[in-house]
Amino acid sequence: MPVHSAELAGVRPGRRQALLPLALLALAALAALVLAVCVGSASPGPGALWRLISGEGDALARTLMFQLRLPRALAAFAVGGLLAVAGALMQVLLRNPLADPYVLGLSGGAAVGALAAMLAGLGGAVVSGSAFAGALLSTLLVFGLAHGTGSWTPARLLLTGVVVAAGWGALVTLMLAVSPTEQLPGMLYWLMGDLAHARGPWPPLILLALTLLILAPLGRSLNVLARGPLQAAALGVAVRPMEWTIHVTASLLTAMAVSTAGSIGFVGLIVPHMLRLVLGNDQRVILPACALAGGTLLVLADTLARTVIAPEQLPVGVITALLGVPMFLYLLYRSR
Repeated sequence: MPVHSAELAGVRPGRRQALLPLALLALAALAALVLAVCVGSASPGPGALWRLISGEGDALARTLMFQLRLPRALAAFAVGGLLAVAGALMQVLLRNPLADPYVLGLSGGAAVGALAAMLAGLGGAVVSGSAFAGALLSTLLVFGLAHGTGSWTPARLLLTGVVVAAGWGALVTLMLAVSPTEQLPGMLYWLMGDLAHARGPWPPLILLALTLLILAPLGRSLNVLARGPLQAAALGVAVRPMEWTIHVTASLLTAMAVSTAGSIGFVGLIVPHMLRLVLGNDQRVILPACALAGGTLLVLADTLARTVIAPEQLPVGVITALLGVPMFLYLLYRSR
Protein backbone atom coordinates (compact mmCIF):
# COMPACT_ATOMS: atom_id res chain seq x y z
CA MET A 1 0.00 0.00 0.00
CA PRO A 2 1.57 3.35 -0.98
CA VAL A 3 2.57 5.82 1.70
CA HIS A 4 1.03 8.73 -0.20
CA SER A 5 -2.54 7.50 0.07
CA ALA A 6 -4.56 10.64 0.75
CA GLU A 7 -7.37 8.79 2.44
CA LEU A 8 -5.09 7.06 4.95
CA ALA A 9 -3.05 10.19 5.54
CA GLY A 10 -6.18 12.13 6.42
CA VAL A 11 -5.52 14.97 3.99
CA ARG A 12 -7.55 16.65 1.32
CA PRO A 13 -6.64 15.52 -2.21
CA GLY A 14 -5.98 18.02 -4.97
CA ARG A 15 -2.68 19.64 -4.15
CA ARG A 16 -3.06 22.15 -6.99
CA GLN A 17 -6.03 23.66 -5.17
CA ALA A 18 -3.63 24.82 -2.45
CA LEU A 19 -1.63 27.00 -4.84
CA LEU A 20 -4.20 29.78 -4.62
CA PRO A 21 -4.12 30.01 -0.78
CA LEU A 22 -0.32 29.95 -0.83
CA ALA A 23 -0.26 32.70 -3.44
CA LEU A 24 -2.68 34.79 -1.37
CA LEU A 25 -0.55 34.25 1.74
CA ALA A 26 2.55 35.32 -0.20
CA LEU A 27 0.80 38.51 -1.31
CA ALA A 28 -0.32 39.15 2.29
CA ALA A 29 3.27 38.70 3.47
CA LEU A 30 4.54 41.18 0.86
CA ALA A 31 1.83 43.67 1.84
CA ALA A 32 2.72 43.30 5.53
CA LEU A 33 6.40 43.96 4.79
CA VAL A 34 5.55 47.08 2.76
CA LEU A 35 3.31 48.29 5.57
CA ALA A 36 6.03 47.68 8.16
CA VAL A 37 8.54 49.68 6.12
CA CYS A 38 6.20 52.60 5.50
CA VAL A 39 4.47 52.93 8.90
CA GLY A 40 5.98 54.18 12.14
CA SER A 41 6.42 57.25 14.31
CA ALA A 42 7.73 58.91 11.13
CA SER A 43 5.75 57.72 8.11
CA PRO A 44 7.22 58.68 4.72
CA GLY A 45 4.44 56.66 3.06
CA PRO A 46 4.29 54.30 0.07
CA GLY A 47 5.12 57.14 -2.31
CA ALA A 48 8.49 57.66 -0.65
CA LEU A 49 9.15 53.91 -0.84
CA TRP A 50 8.43 53.91 -4.58
CA ARG A 51 10.73 56.88 -5.12
CA LEU A 52 13.51 55.14 -3.22
CA ILE A 53 13.06 51.95 -5.26
CA SER A 54 13.22 53.99 -8.49
CA GLY A 55 16.47 55.63 -7.37
CA GLU A 56 15.11 58.91 -6.03
CA GLY A 57 14.31 60.17 -2.53
CA ASP A 58 16.42 61.64 0.25
CA ALA A 59 19.10 59.87 2.28
CA LEU A 60 17.17 60.15 5.56
CA ALA A 61 14.17 58.24 4.18
CA ARG A 62 16.50 55.64 2.67
CA THR A 63 18.23 55.08 6.01
CA LEU A 64 14.92 54.92 7.89
CA MET A 65 13.27 52.44 5.53
CA PHE A 66 16.06 50.24 4.25
CA GLN A 67 18.55 50.20 7.13
CA LEU A 68 16.24 50.37 10.16
CA ARG A 69 12.73 49.16 9.36
CA LEU A 70 13.32 46.62 6.60
CA PRO A 71 15.86 44.47 8.54
CA ARG A 72 13.54 44.49 11.56
CA ALA A 73 10.54 43.54 9.41
CA LEU A 74 12.48 40.71 7.77
CA ALA A 75 13.62 39.49 11.19
CA ALA A 76 10.00 39.53 12.40
CA PHE A 77 8.91 37.57 9.33
CA ALA A 78 11.66 35.00 9.83
CA VAL A 79 10.91 34.55 13.55
CA GLY A 80 7.18 34.22 12.94
CA GLY A 81 7.77 31.67 10.18
CA LEU A 82 10.19 29.68 12.33
CA LEU A 83 7.77 29.54 15.27
CA ALA A 84 4.79 28.57 13.11
CA VAL A 85 6.67 25.79 11.30
CA ALA A 86 8.09 24.52 14.60
CA GLY A 87 4.58 24.52 16.07
CA ALA A 88 3.23 22.52 13.14
CA LEU A 89 6.03 19.96 13.54
CA MET A 90 5.46 19.64 17.29
CA GLN A 91 1.75 19.07 16.72
CA VAL A 92 2.61 16.22 14.33
CA LEU A 93 5.19 14.77 16.74
CA LEU A 94 2.93 14.87 19.80
CA ARG A 95 -0.29 14.34 17.81
CA ASN A 96 -1.81 17.16 19.82
CA PRO A 97 -3.37 20.16 18.01
CA LEU A 98 -2.67 22.42 21.00
CA ALA A 99 1.09 21.75 21.18
CA ASP A 100 3.41 24.67 20.53
CA PRO A 101 7.19 25.20 20.07
CA TYR A 102 7.70 26.01 23.76
CA VAL A 103 5.93 22.94 25.14
CA LEU A 104 9.23 21.13 25.82
CA GLY A 105 10.84 23.93 27.82
CA LEU A 106 12.89 25.44 25.00
CA SER A 107 11.98 29.02 25.84
CA GLY A 108 12.90 28.48 29.50
CA GLY A 109 16.34 27.14 28.62
CA ALA A 110 16.91 30.01 26.21
CA ALA A 111 15.77 32.53 28.82
CA VAL A 112 18.21 31.18 31.41
CA GLY A 113 21.06 31.36 28.91
CA ALA A 114 20.22 34.89 27.78
CA LEU A 115 19.65 36.25 31.29
CA ALA A 116 22.91 34.70 32.49
CA ALA A 117 24.75 36.54 29.70
CA MET A 118 23.00 39.80 30.64
CA LEU A 119 23.89 39.37 34.33
CA ALA A 120 27.52 38.88 33.28
CA GLY A 121 27.42 42.25 31.56
CA LEU A 122 27.54 40.80 28.05
CA GLY A 123 25.32 41.80 25.16
CA GLY A 124 24.64 41.60 21.45
CA ALA A 125 25.70 38.37 19.80
CA VAL A 126 26.74 36.79 23.12
CA VAL A 127 23.19 37.06 24.48
CA SER A 128 21.77 35.49 21.30
CA GLY A 129 24.40 32.75 21.37
CA SER A 130 23.73 32.02 25.04
CA ALA A 131 19.99 31.81 24.38
CA PHE A 132 20.61 29.41 21.50
CA ALA A 133 22.86 27.25 23.67
CA GLY A 134 20.30 27.23 26.48
CA ALA A 135 17.53 26.12 24.12
CA LEU A 136 19.63 23.29 22.74
CA LEU A 137 20.60 22.24 26.27
CA SER A 138 16.92 22.10 27.19
CA THR A 139 16.26 19.96 24.11
CA LEU A 140 18.94 17.45 25.03
CA LEU A 141 17.80 17.39 28.66
CA VAL A 142 14.13 16.80 27.83
CA PHE A 143 14.80 14.19 25.19
CA GLY A 144 17.33 12.35 27.34
CA LEU A 145 15.07 12.26 30.39
CA ALA A 146 12.00 11.29 28.38
CA HIS A 147 13.84 8.47 26.63
CA GLY A 148 15.45 7.03 29.75
CA THR A 149 16.45 3.40 29.32
CA GLY A 150 13.60 2.59 26.96
CA SER A 151 11.50 4.18 24.27
CA TRP A 152 9.55 7.37 24.82
CA THR A 153 5.93 8.14 24.12
CA PRO A 154 4.39 11.53 23.25
CA ALA A 155 2.75 11.70 26.69
CA ARG A 156 6.05 10.98 28.46
CA LEU A 157 7.88 13.54 26.32
CA LEU A 158 5.22 16.16 27.01
CA LEU A 159 5.23 15.53 30.77
CA THR A 160 9.03 15.73 30.89
CA GLY A 161 8.94 19.01 28.97
CA VAL A 162 6.42 20.49 31.39
CA VAL A 163 8.56 19.55 34.41
CA VAL A 164 11.78 20.87 32.85
CA ALA A 165 10.00 24.09 31.85
CA ALA A 166 8.90 24.55 35.47
CA GLY A 167 12.51 24.17 36.60
CA TRP A 168 13.71 26.75 34.07
CA GLY A 169 10.94 29.09 35.23
CA ALA A 170 12.16 28.86 38.81
CA LEU A 171 15.70 29.71 37.70
CA VAL A 172 14.43 32.68 35.68
CA THR A 173 12.55 34.00 38.73
CA LEU A 174 15.67 33.61 40.88
CA MET A 175 17.83 35.45 38.34
CA LEU A 176 15.35 38.31 38.12
CA ALA A 177 15.23 38.54 41.92
CA VAL A 178 19.01 38.89 42.29
CA SER A 179 19.70 41.01 39.21
CA PRO A 180 20.64 44.71 39.53
CA THR A 181 17.78 47.17 39.17
CA GLU A 182 19.25 48.86 36.10
CA GLN A 183 19.33 45.56 34.19
CA LEU A 184 15.74 44.55 34.91
CA PRO A 185 14.02 46.49 32.07
CA GLY A 186 16.15 44.90 29.37
CA MET A 187 15.75 41.45 30.86
CA LEU A 188 11.98 41.79 31.14
CA TYR A 189 11.70 43.08 27.56
CA TRP A 190 13.66 40.06 26.35
CA LEU A 191 11.39 37.71 28.28
CA MET A 192 8.29 39.32 26.72
CA GLY A 193 9.70 39.14 23.21
CA ASP A 194 11.26 42.19 21.61
CA LEU A 195 12.50 42.81 18.07
CA ALA A 196 13.97 46.25 18.77
CA HIS A 197 17.45 44.78 19.16
CA ALA A 198 17.13 41.85 16.77
CA ARG A 199 20.32 41.25 14.87
CA GLY A 200 20.60 40.62 11.12
CA PRO A 201 17.59 38.77 9.64
CA TRP A 202 19.58 36.58 7.27
CA PRO A 203 20.49 33.64 9.58
CA PRO A 204 16.84 32.94 10.58
CA LEU A 205 15.63 33.57 7.01
CA ILE A 206 18.18 31.15 5.56
CA LEU A 207 17.33 28.54 8.20
CA LEU A 208 13.62 28.88 7.44
CA ALA A 209 14.17 28.44 3.68
CA LEU A 210 16.51 25.46 4.14
CA THR A 211 14.06 23.79 6.52
CA LEU A 212 11.20 24.05 4.04
CA LEU A 213 13.37 22.64 1.27
CA ILE A 214 14.52 19.72 3.44
CA LEU A 215 11.02 18.92 4.73
CA ALA A 216 9.33 19.12 1.31
CA PRO A 217 10.22 15.50 0.32
CA LEU A 218 9.06 14.27 3.75
CA GLY A 219 5.54 15.65 3.45
CA ARG A 220 3.82 12.33 2.74
CA SER A 221 5.60 10.62 5.61
CA LEU A 222 4.61 13.45 7.95
CA ASN A 223 1.00 13.05 6.84
CA VAL A 224 1.01 9.37 7.73
CA LEU A 225 2.88 9.88 11.01
CA ALA A 226 0.21 12.36 12.10
CA ARG A 227 -2.25 9.44 12.06
CA GLY A 228 -0.19 7.47 14.58
CA PRO A 229 3.03 5.42 14.75
CA LEU A 230 1.34 2.08 14.12
CA GLN A 231 -0.24 3.19 10.85
CA ALA A 232 2.97 4.91 9.83
CA ALA A 233 5.03 1.77 10.48
CA ALA A 234 2.50 -0.36 8.59
CA LEU A 235 2.83 1.95 5.59
CA GLY A 236 6.61 1.73 5.53
CA VAL A 237 7.61 4.90 7.39
CA ALA A 238 10.71 4.67 9.59
CA VAL A 239 8.91 6.01 12.65
CA ARG A 240 11.79 6.47 15.10
CA PRO A 241 14.17 8.29 12.69
CA MET A 242 11.26 10.46 11.52
CA GLU A 243 10.36 11.39 15.11
CA TRP A 244 13.99 12.25 15.84
CA THR A 245 14.11 14.41 12.70
CA ILE A 246 10.96 16.28 13.69
CA HIS A 247 12.14 16.85 17.26
CA VAL A 248 15.61 18.09 16.30
CA THR A 249 14.26 20.30 13.50
CA ALA A 250 11.56 21.89 15.66
CA SER A 251 14.06 22.46 18.45
CA LEU A 252 16.56 24.10 16.09
CA LEU A 253 13.89 26.38 14.62
CA THR A 254 12.65 27.41 18.07
CA ALA A 255 16.17 28.00 19.35
CA MET A 256 16.94 30.30 16.42
CA ALA A 257 13.67 32.19 16.87
CA VAL A 258 14.12 32.66 20.61
CA SER A 259 17.74 33.71 20.29
CA THR A 260 16.71 36.33 17.70
CA ALA A 261 13.71 37.94 19.40
CA GLY A 262 13.15 36.40 22.83
CA SER A 263 10.08 34.45 23.90
CA ILE A 264 7.12 35.28 21.65
CA GLY A 265 4.09 33.19 22.45
CA PHE A 266 1.00 31.94 20.61
CA VAL A 267 2.36 32.24 17.05
CA GLY A 268 3.40 28.60 16.93
CA LEU A 269 0.13 27.51 18.52
CA ILE A 270 -2.52 29.52 16.72
CA VAL A 271 -1.20 29.69 13.15
CA PRO A 272 -0.86 25.93 12.41
CA HIS A 273 -4.21 25.13 14.02
CA MET A 274 -6.10 27.83 12.12
CA LEU A 275 -4.50 26.85 8.81
CA ARG A 276 -5.51 23.23 9.32
CA LEU A 277 -9.11 24.33 9.77
CA VAL A 278 -8.94 26.07 6.38
CA LEU A 279 -6.48 24.06 4.28
CA GLY A 280 -6.79 20.56 5.70
CA ASN A 281 -3.98 18.48 7.16
CA ASP A 282 -1.59 18.00 4.22
CA GLN A 283 1.83 18.88 5.63
CA ARG A 284 3.13 19.60 2.13
CA VAL A 285 0.78 22.58 2.14
CA ILE A 286 0.62 23.37 5.86
CA LEU A 287 4.37 23.87 6.36
CA PRO A 288 4.92 26.55 3.67
CA ALA A 289 1.58 28.12 4.62
CA CYS A 290 2.73 28.29 8.25
CA ALA A 291 5.96 30.00 7.20
CA LEU A 292 4.03 32.67 5.26
CA ALA A 293 1.16 33.14 7.71
CA GLY A 294 3.35 33.09 10.83
CA GLY A 295 5.74 35.60 9.32
CA THR A 296 2.89 37.86 8.23
CA LEU A 297 1.27 37.74 11.66
CA LEU A 298 4.45 38.68 13.50
CA VAL A 299 5.30 41.48 11.04
CA LEU A 300 1.85 43.00 11.60
CA ALA A 301 2.12 42.52 15.37
CA ASP A 302 5.55 44.17 15.46
CA THR A 303 4.28 47.07 13.35
CA LEU A 304 1.43 47.53 15.81
CA ALA A 305 3.87 47.32 18.74
CA ARG A 306 5.96 50.10 17.18
CA THR A 307 3.07 52.45 16.42
CA VAL A 308 0.31 52.02 19.02
CA ILE A 309 2.01 54.31 21.58
CA ALA A 310 4.67 55.83 19.30
CA PRO A 311 7.37 57.01 19.83
CA GLU A 312 7.41 54.44 22.68
CA GLN A 313 7.43 50.76 21.73
CA LEU A 314 5.69 47.75 23.22
CA PRO A 315 7.23 44.26 23.34
CA VAL A 316 5.82 42.33 20.41
CA GLY A 317 5.10 39.40 22.74
CA VAL A 318 2.45 41.54 24.43
CA ILE A 319 0.65 42.05 21.12
CA THR A 320 0.75 38.36 20.17
CA ALA A 321 -0.54 37.42 23.63
CA LEU A 322 -3.44 39.88 23.37
CA LEU A 323 -4.32 38.40 19.99
CA GLY A 324 -3.60 34.80 20.93
CA VAL A 325 -5.44 34.44 24.24
CA PRO A 326 -8.98 34.97 22.86
CA MET A 327 -8.16 32.83 19.83
CA PHE A 328 -6.81 30.06 22.07
CA LEU A 329 -9.98 30.14 24.17
CA TYR A 330 -12.03 29.94 21.00
CA LEU A 331 -10.06 26.88 19.84
CA LEU A 332 -10.56 25.24 23.24
CA TYR A 333 -14.28 25.90 22.96
CA ARG A 334 -14.35 24.28 19.50
CA SER A 335 -12.30 21.28 20.68
CA ARG A 336 -15.04 20.26 23.14
